[in-house]
Amino acid sequence: MMSLWFALPALALLIIPFITLILLTPWRGFHLAYGDWHSVMTSLGLSGISIPLIILLGIPLAFWMARTNSHWRSWVEVAVMIPLLTPPLALGILLVSVYGPYGTVGTGLSALGLSLTNNAGAFVLAQMYGALPYFVMSARTAIEAVPLDVEEAAKTLGASRWQTLHRLTLPLASRGLATGLAIAWVRAVGEFGITMVFCYFPQGIPVKLYINLQNEGVDSVYSLLWILLLTTLPFPLWCFSRMGKIKKPAEL
Repeated sequence: MMSLWFALPALALLIIPFITLILLTPWRGFHLAYGDWHSVMTSLGLSGISIPLIILLGIPLAFWMARTNSHWRSWVEVAVMIPLLTPPLALGILLVSVYGPYGTVGTGLSALGLSLTNNAGAFVLAQMYGALPYFVMSARTAIEAVPLDVEEAAKTLGASRWQTLHRLTLPLASRGLATGLAIAWVRAVGEFGITMVFCYFPQGIPVKLYINLQNEGVDSVYSLLWILLLTTLPFPLWCFSRMGKIKKPAEL
């Protein structure tokens, strides 16, 4: 077995910034700047909308990609991978071009008296574009790992397609789904590039961190940075802790 000493350089590289954060945080004067709590409520509140939508839209697409034999599958995979691989700043510009007041879709929305720029709807949409591809790819891999013969056996026993999915496929894929959900949560709450361009208002935590950094310097952002870490990390860490515990399929 390789000695732990060989692993220490990479481990040190990863943990040094967080140790530095602990040392540099002004604990006696720990306080949030004006507007910071509003940014926290914005990120958490609107993530509570975007994450269920990501699950609702992502699982059917992931299931189709995992189980289909259609020749369209490769093209659909490309369509999912393109927004995942596109730099967030570039994706934000594209969303403005589509959903902005003079965009292809935005023009039609404006005619109806609707807007998807610098409002809560735009913020949720930005989070979905930033997180949905990650969830879909993780969920697709998790569902592919469920043996087809197990599903076929359930169908021969009289289980409907919905019962097979709900009581067998999804529980067996729960480890991968938890991973995808954890990544989607971090991507949604921590999204900066897309929201910075597409929906500067309302300001979530990442954008508010950038504003504080620009206006008052790095010493002013440590308190809000801690809030960002404490709101984004616990849920993913809990999901990863559950990965080793595969939920047993319910009785059909």
